[in-house]
Amino acid sequence: MNANRAIILMIFAVLCFSLMDASVKALSPRVGVMTALWARYAGQMAFVLILVLPRLHQVVRTHHPILQFLRSLLLMGATGFFFMGLTLIPLTDAAALMSVNPVLITLGAALLLGEALGPRRIVGIAFALLGAAIIIRPGSNVFSLASFYPIAAAVCYSGYALLTRKVGANENVWTSLFYTGLVGTILLSCIVPAYWQTPDLTAWGLILLVSGFGTLAQMLLIRAFSAGEAAVLAPYAYCGLAFAAIWGALFFGELPDFWTVVGALVIAGAGLYVWHRETHSR
Repeated sequence: MNANRAIILMIFAVLCFSLMDASVKALSPRVGVMTALWARYAGQMAFVLILVLPRLHQVVRTHHPILQFLRSLLLMGATGFFFMGLTLIPLTDAAALMSVNPVLITLGAALLLGEALGPRRIVGIAFALLGAAIIIRPGSNVFSLASFYPIAAAVCYSGYALLTRKVGANENVWTSLFYTGLVGTILLSCIVPAYWQTPDLTAWGLILLVSGFGTLAQMLLIRAFSAGEAAVLAPYAYCGLAFAAIWGALFFGELPDFWTVVGALVIAGAGLYVWHRETHSR
C-alpha cells in the first residue's frame, strides 16, 4: 500500500512540476526570466518558512554548510538555465533534453563518488546523449544555442543531485529544502531589481501559479520519497515528458515533431535501462 501511495504522490509531483514549467513559459515573456526565477524561489521560501517556523531553530542547523551552499547554487543554475530554455524552445523539447540528467548522475557518481561504471551503464549514457543529439539535430535549423540551455540545466541538476547524495542521511530533508530556498531567494533578490519588470494582473496570477505549483511539487516529492524507495519511483519521472507534450499542445500550440518524439523515447529508454540495471543487477 505504501508503494502505491508513493507512486501516486510521485506522479502528482511530476504533474505539478510540469504545470510550473508551463506557467513559467507563459510568464517569462511578460516579466522576463529573472523575475520568474525570483518568483519561483521567493514563493517556495515563504511557504517553507510557514511550515518550519515552529522548529526553525532545528531546521537551520546543518552539518554541511559549504555543501548546502554549493548544492543550492547548482539547483538555482539548473532552474535558471531550464527557464531560459523554456522561453526559446518548445516545452516538449526542453523537458526531453532535461531528462538526460539521470544518466548524467550515473556518470558523475562514477567519476566523482567512485561508483562502478560498467559497460551497461556506459551504453545507457551513450544512448541518452544520442537521444539528445536526435532532438537538437546538429546541422539542422533546430540546432541553436537555445537547445543547450536545458542540457546545461541537466548538468547543474546532476551536480546538485550528487552533492545531495553526498550530504546523505546526515541532513534533515527540511534543512536541505530550507537552504535551497534561502540561498536562491537571497541571491535572486539582490539581482532581480536590475531586471525587474512590473507584472500586470495576469502576470501576478502566473507568479502565484509558479510559486504554488513549484512548492506543491517539492512537497509531494518529499512525501513520495518518504513513503517509497527511490529505485521504485525513478521511472515515473518520465511521465513529465507526456505532461510536457500535453501542455505544449494545449496552451502553446506546440506539437512535437517526429524526431523530437524519437529522441525523447531514446532518452527515456536509456534512463529506464540504467535504472533497471542498477536496481535488478546484483
